Amino acid sequence: MFFTIPTILTWTRIVAIPLLVGIFYIGLPLELQNTVATVMFVVFALTDWLDGFLARKLNQASSFGAFLDPVADKFLVCASLLVLVHLKRADVFVALIIIGREIAISALREWMAQIGASKSVAVHMLGKVKTTVQMIAIPFLLYDGVLFGAIDTGEWGTVLIWVSAILTVWSMIYYLRKALPEIRKRVVK
Repeated sequence: MFFTIPTILTWTRIVAIPLLVGIFYIGLPLELQNTVATVMFVVFALTDWLDGFLARKLNQASSFGAFLDPVADKFLVCASLLVLVHLKRADVFVALIIIGREIAISALREWMAQIGASKSVAVHMLGKVKTTVQMIAIPFLLYDGVLFGAIDTGEWGTVLIWVSAILTVWSMIYYLRKALPEIRKRVVK
């Protein structure tokens, strides 16, 4: 199931990431860059929901799609964070926390799957809340303006990205604690 509709949507997210980054290098006026990048990010983020919905609805769920979907999400978030750090809209420490956690938990999940204990690090509500906060913070920071004459997206995005970083650490601790019994079995002998 390499080329199902849901998988093509996921591939589209990966292929489109250079476009999102490139928006800031083609010489458009800053306000237009911000708007286009924000719209692109929101559309890409919505395809994450859509590909999962279609995979279930069309009965096209696959192990390849289940692998590729979180990879596409992590690429999108990491690329966006790097752009935001470059634009000085996000602190490098926040980016390191979020990207480092993604690498660590991905490696943990891979290892747990290899030893047959992937259920101990299955996605938890805390991870979903962390992702939701990130997916709100990032477009706010990309837009970096005032919405509806009242919402300073730069300020709100900064607060939300820090909340996301805190949730990132909290969820990493949660997953590590869930995996600890298996780690002790394998490492401490």
